[in-house]
Amino acid sequence: MSPVGEPLSTASTFPLQLDIDSDTLASCVACGMCLPHCPTYRVTGEESASPRGRIAMMRDAAERGEADAAFVEFMDACIQCRGCETACPAGVHYGHMMEATREALASQTNYQPRLRRLAYRALGMPRLLGFGSRLLGLSQRLGLVRLLSLLGRVRPFRQLGAMTASLPRVPVRQAPLTASGDDVWLFTGCVMDAWMRDTHRAVQAVIEATGAGVALPPAGAACCGSLHLHAGLASDTRRLAQKVMAALPGEAPILIDSAGCGATMKEYGHLLGTEEARQFAGRVQDVHEWLAARVDDLPEGAGSRAQRPRIAVQDPCHLRHVQQAHLPVRTVLSRFFDVVELDDDGLCCGAGGAYSQQHPEVAGAVRERKVAAIERTGASVIASANPGCTLHLQAAGLDVRYPLEIVAEHLDGGAPA
Repeated sequence: MSPVGEPLSTASTFPLQLDIDSDTLASCVACGMCLPHCPTYRVTGEESASPRGRIAMMRDAAERGEADAAFVEFMDACIQCRGCETACPAGVHYGHMMEATREALASQTNYQPRLRRLAYRALGMPRLLGFGSRLLGLSQRLGLVRLLSLLGRVRPFRQLGAMTASLPRVPVRQAPLTASGDDVWLFTGCVMDAWMRDTHRAVQAVIEATGAGVALPPAGAACCGSLHLHAGLASDTRRLAQKVMAALPGEAPILIDSAGCGATMKEYGHLLGTEEARQFAGRVQDVHEWLAARVDDLPEGAGSRAQRPRIAVQDPCHLRHVQQAHLPVRTVLSRFFDVVELDDDGLCCGAGGAYSQQHPEVAGAVRERKVAAIERTGASVIASANPGCTLHLQAAGLDVRYPLEIVAEHLDGGAPA
């Protein structure tokens, strides 16, 4: 996290031009309504770790045309959950400001190291990603990843150890998905398809249970660019967006089973600024949005209404705060199960895409609050409509599953454990 050619540890300040207009920066009136909804502020208690604190730092950097190491540190520490936007009475577009700030850092400094940039680029290369995932899965089975976790107990390797310890069990082999029609597209993405294809399989089964046929995207739609956007690599996101749009032609709805991917694809119009992108974004729906309007088309499945299991729902931030499409999850689940609500008003779980890997200590502290809220429900099964949240909470020992995996199992004659 430093300007090109000079580490921030030795540079007091460095030039930085933020592409955020003054009216947008002045839209925050510092009322503080966002504070209880900001996970990093609640963990640290630091003003600069809050949305209004970060906006104040953006305003100062924009006026002076320069920033420093503290600025980078606090911008990088934001999970980008956008819970502050839901709480903000003034409608401040904090998420867009953060995206613009990180884009400025990534394009004008070496905020994103070269190795990390290469890793992000690999997400758009399905063959390379698949090979790397199989290699990682094999390494896990041979105990090599466990060795790195143990090495993480040594201070210089602590972050590496925390990252490897929180990795899910990656599959070595996965059966391919098979298209069944052209009523809807099911976007499969990059990491989720490489690591969690069984979730796609369950989602496809539930969609087909309504009588709809599912089309699968070609290799050109391998990645939506969501993780790149979070990292400030917005130019890569725009490049990937163009590929995704070209690979999913027509007028059929594009269904997404990852809240983070859906949030980014719904904002392609904002990112690209074209009418084509806006029309494409209008076709994008979270799969639960599409199903909620067709929930009566689903068969009853197994079990009687008197024996309905209790399912606690954890809302992914990008479904609740960005897409505002969290209620359809309850509509679909409520047809078969008794839905239990958490009492934390949708506070972030700490996953944040790649955030939990890059900031494991903060992400772990944020997760502890979410785990406590889940435990207070008394439910043994938790539904979460985002792969990152699911994996992050599973690493804490909870039985967290994608909502439609639970529904698919019910329709197939089973029931949640």
